[in-house]
Amino acid sequence: MGRRGNGEGSIFQRTDGRWVAIVDHGYRDGKRLRKSIYGATRKEVSDELTRELRSRQLGLPAGPGRLTVENWLRKWLEQQQPPATKPKTYTAYENHVRIHLVPAFGNRPLMKLQPQEVREFMRSKTEAGFSPASIRDFRATLRAALNVAVHDGLIARNVAMLAKPPRLEKPPLRVFTMEEARRFLELVKGHRLEAVFTVALTLGMREGEILGLRWQDVDLDAGKLQITYALQRVKMPGEKKSKLRLIAPKTERSRRLISPLPQVAISTLRAHRMRQREERNSCGARWHETGMVFTTGIGTMLDPRNMVRTFYGIMNTPDPNDPEPDPKKKRKLLPRLRFHDLRHSAATLLLAQGVHARYIMELLGHSSITLTMNTYGHVLEAMKRETAQQIDAVFGPVAVKLAVTPPAGRVN
Repeated sequence: MGRRGNGEGSIFQRTDGRWVAIVDHGYRDGKRLRKSIYGATRKEVSDELTRELRSRQLGLPAGPGRLTVENWLRKWLEQQQPPATKPKTYTAYENHVRIHLVPAFGNRPLMKLQPQEVREFMRSKTEAGFSPASIRDFRATLRAALNVAVHDGLIARNVAMLAKPPRLEKPPLRVFTMEEARRFLELVKGHRLEAVFTVALTLGMREGEILGLRWQDVDLDAGKLQITYALQRVKMPGEKKSKLRLIAPKTERSRRLISPLPQVAISTLRAHRMRQREERNSCGARWHETGMVFTTGIGTMLDPRNMVRTFYGIMNTPDPNDPEPDPKKKRKLLPRLRFHDLRHSAATLLLAQGVHARYIMELLGHSSITLTMNTYGHVLEAMKRETAQQIDAVFGPVAVKLAVTPPAGRVN
């Protein structure tokens, strides 16, 4: 066997039969740092030496035994900084690491982390009142970081994958009925943001996709619009405050063309464009031209938080026919839904009208038709029952007659 190269470490067997690997970590404060690794077999020390050299290459503390979970998580976070991940994804990772994972596992040697410790972490978070969805997110961040550590040869297994996350029970979707959807569109008619709410309900677009629309992405004469960006408030690494930014959609499917547009969306967007031109003319030099479809009163990007606040104000409109004198106790004209539930309402209403699930998938930008059918399965079940009733309506009388009339020539 040839000699190992400079800096690759050395392996030899002692006279007592034990194997030893020596790795050189250079000089520190004028002293040469060397680490000895001992094992019963050559493979054992060779594997340990490989991990040691990999740690040195990544700039991690010398010796896998000294590499803590915190050391690795912070190194992994550096690798995840945008553009490696989406800004919002990185922000979530950083929050999970700083607030939850480092306090729980920070001083633990990475190689000694066990599945039971991850299970105990999730149990403690449950007792602290965190939702199953949040706990699954914490585990997913740890799992992603440990996956890279396994790939880099720093650990042999991903213990987060061996710890089963809490069961996530999806609450039933809350959506508009057809009558409520019509009432909602009547309620927002003439409102400055009427087009925002109409597009959400008729096209099922996400909040960021709607507010990220630019006029160059919309062709009302051809009846189509292209989703190329989403507007998000994000804080980039090194920044003190978050800012509104146009971000590429989260998946390739989300970057999509919606065509043809329904007439209700086209007419509402035309009216919105006229209203925006009037605002631009009245503002004069105070107008900030951004090319965005939906803006503030002076042309700047529309903050999602302000738009959602306006939405909830509309949803809290009291029923004028309710005899209750106290305005705060009056019935509401509409059920209280989230803005994102307009997207769900669009899908369920279209499915209820018999629109094919494949079209719904493309309209919403889902990654697969399976996701669409799993999300809106309750509507599909109702459609199945309706289909069965329609079959009975067509063939029922014939089927009953065939059942009671014996075949010709048969004697009972």
